[in-house]
Amino acid sequence: MDDGFPELQLPESRVLIVITGGTICMRRSEDGLVPARGFLKAGLAPRPCFNDGSYPEPLEIVVDDKGTRRAVQSLRTPISTYDRRVRYCVLEFDTLLDSSSIDAAGWDQIAKTIFRNYQLFDGFVVLHGTDSLAYTCSALSFMLHNLGKPVILTGSQAPMMQLQTDAEDNLLGALIIAGHFMIPEVCLFFNFKLFRGNRTTKISSDDFQAFASPNLPPLAMITSLRTNVQWSNVYRPTDVHPFSIQTKLDTAHVACLRIFPGMKPEMVDAVLRLEGLKGLVLETFGAGNTPGGPDSAMTRILADAVKRGIVIVNVTQCLSGSVSALYAPATILGRAGVVFGQDMTTEAALTKLAYLLALPDATPEEVAKRMSVSVRGELTEATRTHFEHPKTSGTLTPELSNLTALGYAIQKGNLQETRDIIRGEPRWLLNDADYNLNTPVHLAATGPNVEILRDFLEQGASVHLRNRSGNTPLFLAAAAGLKDHAEILRYAGAHLHSDEMAAASMHAAEGDGNAGLWQQVIG
Repeated sequence: MDDGFPELQLPESRVLIVITGGTICMRRSEDGLVPARGFLKAGLAPRPCFNDGSYPEPLEIVVDDKGTRRAVQSLRTPISTYDRRVRYCVLEFDTLLDSSSIDAAGWDQIAKTIFRNYQLFDGFVVLHGTDSLAYTCSALSFMLHNLGKPVILTGSQAPMMQLQTDAEDNLLGALIIAGHFMIPEVCLFFNFKLFRGNRTTKISSDDFQAFASPNLPPLAMITSLRTNVQWSNVYRPTDVHPFSIQTKLDTAHVACLRIFPGMKPEMVDAVLRLEGLKGLVLETFGAGNTPGGPDSAMTRILADAVKRGIVIVNVTQCLSGSVSALYAPATILGRAGVVFGQDMTTEAALTKLAYLLALPDATPEEVAKRMSVSVRGELTEATRTHFEHPKTSGTLTPELSNLTALGYAIQKGNLQETRDIIRGEPRWLLNDADYNLNTPVHLAATGPNVEILRDFLEQGASVHLRNRSGNTPLFLAAAAGLKDHAEILRYAGAHLHSDEMAAASMHAAEGDGNAGLWQQVIG
């Protein structure tokens, strides 16, 4: 249909769906639900919302640490509300993992799969069983360092091949968000809501609303009309380093113990004396309380364990709320060396403890210190009271004006002016884009002052967004012959998109003055 307007050809995004197992890809058998292979062909290809019928060329995926590539079938979604199509393919684990028996080795497998394929895709969706999904989300959030692309985990309460199921909505929602929005976090998508992964917990074994994030609102919600993203809540890495992973979490040396009325101190002591134990998550009453006083047997046992080098973290049994020094029993535990876990979930506390203990040269003192500090947005750090004047209509510069002003400041190379504009705008400007989908990073990548580009990256701006022509900031910097700009972008984890490689290779082969720079950005 010709509506008189030219069609806006936005570059399609590429998403890798990693299938680890879980109810979502199971089929019925005489013995009940069993894992089934061939999910793309049986579960996705027949569904119009996952397949526009174009059947594009295969996509390559990396399948091992040697860099071995394999071409696999890809599908393309119909065009979205945002005038974009998502092209995707599927990587199925050779052995589908059972959700209830996943361990650190399974987490390593997921992290390595994402790392190997990081430069080939714009986002990742991981299909996973729901029983341990919150644990895996939390673990991956700590394992993936300087993540610059969305990694969204999802599953379902009923299989995709079942008549009444939540699988289609969950997978389609995760796929759309991963292919459209630059949310550089490990997230969990379920029942039309996107949560920060390390803030989630499973609240129902059979309800479609199976997960909640009690201490942090959803990052996004999908309605019939659009996806509403709460950009102010999105966590962004601010270290100017490329993406990397930390594997081999120390799950074998941590434990979790729930306090209950009448619990004997000897029970706690028995757990704390387990051979090889390095850390314990203690689920306490209310705001962090346990039975007994400062000289009680329970307190002495905990204090003695801390002196032996065991890190003990205090989290609340309540679904929401925080552990604090509000009541005397919690204060007593703090004086005994027990760490306040603030508002972390048990899942986040346990996996964070395992992650910190696995770091090189980890000491109990350093681990205890970092447990109460936000590493990936997993807890709300206590801050002083913040007072803010009420926002009155008409007193703020419109966002579009600020984005335009920022563009002029970048063009002039005025670092202080760019900082003033960003500070004066309450919204997150650095991933916003103009009509041609150029973000401030695109503009700074070809601007006269490389320090502006460095400043944007240190504030967490994305290096992976593409403009309407399909180009990344790194491509633009190389095309402009700006070696310093390209170097800092690569140091921050930038790489050429697969759609840019042919043009970049052609430039590198031309042998002009920029050939060496093109070879560097390709490599």
